Amino acid sequence: MAKGVTIYFMRHAQTYLNKYNRMQGWADAPLTDKGVEDVRQSARGLADVDFQAVYTSDLQRTVQTAEIVLEENHYADKNLRIEKRPEFREVFFGSLEGLPAADIWNQIGQNVNNDEDSYSGLIADDAVKRELNFLHDLDPYHDAEDFMNFWMRVELGLIDVITKHRESDKTILIVSHGMTIRNMIHELIPDFQIDSLLDNASVSIVRYEDGQYHLEAYNQTEHFKTD
Repeated sequence: MAKGVTIYFMRHAQTYLNKYNRMQGWADAPLTDKGVEDVRQSARGLADVDFQAVYTSDLQRTVQTAEIVLEENHYADKNLRIEKRPEFREVFFGSLEGLPAADIWNQIGQNVNNDEDSYSGLIADDAVKRELNFLHDLDPYHDAEDFMNFWMRVELGLIDVITKHRESDKTILIVSHGMTIRNMIHELIPDFQIDSLLDNASVSIVRYEDGQYHLEAYNQTEHFKTD
């Protein structure tokens, strides 16, 4: 049987900027009480998954999320350490950080998707690129990452992790951010159609085997366990 690697991508739990529906890229708000409880429920549903390695971005909201996952995991021990990777940060929104998210996404809907308040336009092959390039142009300082700068950063980390584990036949956890996870999967999986934002503490599962990536779950929350 061919060896590969199974990657669990988890979005961080709810933060206060999420709660207030504000743009949050490199800005790093703490988890809310609801966020802590949600990730515990997610972690309990994954308690019997034997993670051989754990990666996060270097932003505290992903680190705290991963720490809770490991607290609940039946296999985790003191030798399983969290490796923080700046490559797995969220998109940097520049001067748009902290602004009302609904306003920004409405502008994306109008200018990128041609369909206000809808995510349907993002199924187009180049929509992710157009989305990030639009955000870069929308930032009056043009500090927000465009697609090329974003993907060059993220791809370095992703290739490094996959190369390290691709023949291990193990399972690894990457705790990252909604747009970063969504865009990584978009680049890895042929014909992947984006039709929703990722929920906080949700899990998306990708299997790499024989040089091919297979999407096994996307935005999964059904595994949450209350106790």
